Amino acid sequence: MSKLEASGHLALLAGGCVRDELLGREPDDYDVATDATPERITALFPRTAEVGAVFGVVLVRHGGFTVEVATFRADGKYSDARRPDAIRFSDPKEDALRRDYTVNALFQSPRKPDSAIFDTAECRATRDGAWVIDFVDGLKDLEAKIIRAVGDANQRLAEDHLRALRAARLAAKLGFEIESETAKAIRDHASELKGVSRERIGDEMRMMLSHPTRARAARLIVDLALLKPVLDVDVCREATTLSTLDDAAPFALALAAWMIDLGIATPDDVRRVRDRLLLSNDERDDVKFYLMGAEAVGRKWGSWSVAMKKRAAAGRHFAGVMALVRAADRQHAEGVAREVEALTRTPSGIAPVALLTGDMLAATGLKPGPMYKLILDAVYDAQLEDRVTSKEDAIAVARSMVSENRIL
Repeated sequence: MSKLEASGHLALLAGGCVRDELLGREPDDYDVATDATPERITALFPRTAEVGAVFGVVLVRHGGFTVEVATFRADGKYSDARRPDAIRFSDPKEDALRRDYTVNALFQSPRKPDSAIFDTAECRATRDGAWVIDFVDGLKDLEAKIIRAVGDANQRLAEDHLRALRAARLAAKLGFEIESETAKAIRDHASELKGVSRERIGDEMRMMLSHPTRARAARLIVDLALLKPVLDVDVCREATTLSTLDDAAPFALALAAWMIDLGIATPDDVRRVRDRLLLSNDERDDVKFYLMGAEAVGRKWGSWSVAMKKRAAAGRHFAGVMALVRAADRQHAEGVAREVEALTRTPSGIAPVALLTGDMLAATGLKPGPMYKLILDAVYDAQLEDRVTSKEDAIAVARSMVSENRIL
């Protein structure tokens, strides 16, 4: 910002970082708005990437950080309900008026603004000596804890239908209420969210469900009539399972919990949700494992062998599975937890290093093949149950299985 100003340009912090600073939150990143054109920005800074130069956006790598620097602009029509067909470079006021919500349309200057430039804005000094510049009554909404569209809410939603989900995420994250006219516009435009790419919807849902306020976000999605266009689900249920998760719960676990709350927890449901949110293969597999694992531990734990219980408890998803089981049946979950604790005190523990390896099997003269895995698994199960306690025992059991052509 100093370099831009030293070169004769106006440079302001813009958007979410200003909002978060005023709320005493740590911003995820800092965006700079300026009257310098993209060409001028790239000329001033040696390390840049013109990821959105057609929209006046340049990434500047400076001092070990990457900062998004955008030229003040006014947007034209949004024919695709995502991006403006055309833009023109403008001034801070027009730039503020094109933004989605008033609390995201604030600017901040390190020094007192020039009254000739900001004569129509409210300029307020902050405690640290900076100045906030407000063209849209964002400061009032920030103090009132309200999410309000800039200008006409219907127009803002028509420009980019994803703004509907963004309002829910922002309101949940900040603990704000959505202003009535803005909420009505979101409901009126909810069906149009179907026209937004599944990738963009999936990205919003990742951010929403990865945040500790995920349960409130889920309730807002239902209240704002967004559940059908997001997941193609009509049933509206309370996010009871989702609300029990730890703050640090990963996205896949949170999604699995929400699916349980919505009553869509079958393998077919997982495939459908994967298509709706464009989940990665790993995300799909994790969601499926959490759901199937919770179902199995909840219903079949008592019938499992010691080896099966130890294998389950040693899995990387087990803590998440137990979170879902605990939400459904706390008493059963506590019983499972006590049993797992007891299993950790057995001679072999929960996940011992295998006494038998493939190299050891090869040394016995057994040719590699499908039998390898069967033998290794069977011997490891015997180890988990403390029926095999040494390498010699393991080799003996393996030889016995081969000679008798059987699997333990």
